[in-house]
Amino acid sequence: MGAVPEIKNLYKNDNQIKELIDVALSLEGLNRHASVHAAGVVIADKPLNNYMPLFKTQEEQITTGYSMSALAKIGLLKVDFLGLRTLTVIDSTLKIIQQTKKQVIDIENIPMDDANTYRLLTLAATIGIFQLESSGMRDLLKKLEPERFEDLIALLALYRPGPIGSGMLDDFIQRRHNRVPIKYNHKSLEPILKETYGIIVYQEQIMQIASQLAGFSLTQADLLRWAMSKKIPEIMEQQRRNFVLGCAKNEIHQTIASNIFDLIEYFSGYGFNKSHSTAYALISYRTAYLKANFPVEFMTALLTSERDNTDKIVEYVNETTRMGIKVLPPDINESGALFKVIDNNSIRFGLLAVKNVGRGAIESVIGARKQCGHFKSLEDLCRHLDLRLVNRKVLESLIKCGALDSFLMPRAQMVASLDTILELSSKTQKEHISGQLSFFDKGPEQNGFKAAAPKLPQIKEWPEPQLLAFEKDMLGFYVSGHPLVRYARHLKRFSSTSTTTLAQHHDEEEVKLVGLICKVKQTITRAKQEKMAILKLEDLEGVVEVLVFPVAYQKVSRYIQSGTVVLVKGRLSLREDTPKIIANDLFPIDEIYRLITSLNINLSGMRENLFESLKELLSSSRGNTPIYLHLDTPAKARIQLVVNEEFFVMPSEKLILDIENLIGEERLSLSI
Repeated sequence: MGAVPEIKNLYKNDNQIKELIDVALSLEGLNRHASVHAAGVVIADKPLNNYMPLFKTQEEQITTGYSMSALAKIGLLKVDFLGLRTLTVIDSTLKIIQQTKKQVIDIENIPMDDANTYRLLTLAATIGIFQLESSGMRDLLKKLEPERFEDLIALLALYRPGPIGSGMLDDFIQRRHNRVPIKYNHKSLEPILKETYGIIVYQEQIMQIASQLAGFSLTQADLLRWAMSKKIPEIMEQQRRNFVLGCAKNEIHQTIASNIFDLIEYFSGYGFNKSHSTAYALISYRTAYLKANFPVEFMTALLTSERDNTDKIVEYVNETTRMGIKVLPPDINESGALFKVIDNNSIRFGLLAVKNVGRGAIESVIGARKQCGHFKSLEDLCRHLDLRLVNRKVLESLIKCGALDSFLMPRAQMVASLDTILELSSKTQKEHISGQLSFFDKGPEQNGFKAAAPKLPQIKEWPEPQLLAFEKDMLGFYVSGHPLVRYARHLKRFSSTSTTTLAQHHDEEEVKLVGLICKVKQTITRAKQEKMAILKLEDLEGVVEVLVFPVAYQKVSRYIQSGTVVLVKGRLSLREDTPKIIANDLFPIDEIYRLITSLNINLSGMRENLFESLKELLSSSRGNTPIYLHLDTPAKARIQLVVNEEFFVMPSEKLILDIENLIGEERLSLSI
C-alpha cells in the first residue's frame, strides 16, 4: 500500500476505504478455499463416507475432506483421469472430415510412418499440436528431425528441466544424428538401449537392465527403480551388491557390472515413465497427422475448441492464415454456432465466438434463416428474429464484428438505426401475435398496401481505427485489416525481429520490435514494492509479452497506454516456453525518427548517376545526424566512410522514404 501514493491517501482520508483495507489485511494469508485436484478420483470398496468426511464444493462436486497424502496413508486408491481437450479436437476433426469429404478416418489405425506428418514435425509447424506447440519444443523438433514414432516418445520424455539442464537432451540429439559414437558397456545393453541411442531415458529400461543382466524379478527391478528415485544410501548399497552378484551369474565381470550400476544410478534421476510418454506421443502424432493431411478440418475443430479463449483464437487464426487457409469473418447468412469449413481453403467464423452472443440468440438466427432464407436487410433480420432472445446488445455486437456487412450498409448507420428498427419490429411482432394485420407480415401485393419503411439516419462509417477496435473487442482479432498495416514500413525499418521469429534468436540477445500495445497490467515488485508493467505487444504476426521493470518503467511510463504503437528495445528471455522481452527502453512511433543516431548507405554497385541525386537529397535536410557510406573492395573487405558534416541530416519519415525510393530499401539501414 505504501508503494502506491494514491491508495495511501485514500486510506488516510476515506474511512470506508480504510475499513475495507483493514479487513483485507486481517484476511490476508488465510486459506481462501479447499483446493480440488483437477483429475483426482478416489476409489474404495465401500461408500467413501465409511472412510472419510465428504463435502460439496460451490460447483456441487462431492469432494474428500482429506488431502491426497492422507488418503494414501489410510490405504485408499487415488487415480488421475485426465480430461484432455485435445481428444475432443480429434473427435470433432474426424466428424468434420466425414461431413465435408465423406471420408471415415479410423484414427486407431492411421499409418505411423506418414511422410506428411514427419515433414510437419521436422519443420516444427506444430502450433495446435498436443504437447509440441511451445517455442522450446518447436526448437527441439527442428534439431531432432524425428523420423519415427520412437523419436517422438523420447522427445516428450526428455523435454524436462533435469535432462535439459544435465545436457542429456543435447547428447541424445547428437547421437540421433550420428555426430557422437554410440557405445555400450556390455553387448546385452544394446537391445534395451538401441531405440534411445545408448542413453537410459525410461524407468522401464532400468527395470529391463536389472532383469536381463542381473536376473532381478520384475518386482525386484521395480524396487530398484524406487530405491534409486529415493536415493537412500543403505538401500542403494544393498541394491548395488544384489545387482553385481546377479550380473556375475550371467558371466558379466564385476567391474563392468559396477560401471553399469553407476550408469543407471546416474540416469535414474532423469528417467521417465515410458508408458506415460508413449500415450502422450500417440495423441501428439494423431493431431499432427490430422493437421498435416486434413489442415482445414483440423484447424476448424481447433478454433471451435478454443472459442472462449481469445488469446488462443488469435494465435490459431494467425497460424491458419500462415498455412494459407482463409478465416472468413462471421456472416449472419452463412455462419453457424461453431467454426465451419466453407471449402478446401476457407473457414467461416462461428457466431458463438462473438462476444455477447449466446446460444439462444444463435438458435433464433438459425431457426429464422431456415424459414425465410437469407436475410436481406437489418429490418428483415429484426422482423424474423425472436427479439426476446436477440436483443439490442446482441445485434450491436453482430454489427460491430462485421457479421451484418452483407446488408451493404455502414456499420455506424446500422448501430444508429437499431433503436428505430427494433421498436418497429417489436411492435409489429406484438400485433402479429394478437392477430392484427402487420405491415411486415406479407408482401405489399398480398396485404393490399405498401409497408412504410422506417426513416433511418444517414451516418458515415466509423473511422478505420474505431472500426478495427470494435472488431478486436468483439472477436479478439481484426477482420477488415490491422491497425499496424499503416506502419508496415516502420516495422520493416526499425524491427530487428518479429513475434514469430523470436525463438530463433539467442537468450539475452538485444532485440528491437515495433508493435501495438494491446494489453497493460500495472503491478508492483514484491521485494521493493516498486511500480512496473507487463505488456502484451502485438505485431502483424503475433503477440509477445514485454516486461517493463522499475528502472525502465520510471523512464517510459508516460508512453505505456493500450492502443499505442511503440518501438521496444530490450533483451530477449527464452528461459520459459514462451519468449519474453525485458524492455530497456520504449518510445511512441511518432518520436521514432528523432532516435536515429546514424544513416548507413551501401554504395556497392550503385550507379554513378545516383550520387548527385543522393547528395542533393541529403543537402535538403540539414541536421546533426551523421551519414556513413559503406563500400565493398575487390578483396571483399568493407570500408566505412563518414561524409562531411555539411551533409549531416535531420531524419524524418519523408527523408528516409525519399532515400529508399532513390537507392532502394536494401541499401539503407538505420541505427537507433
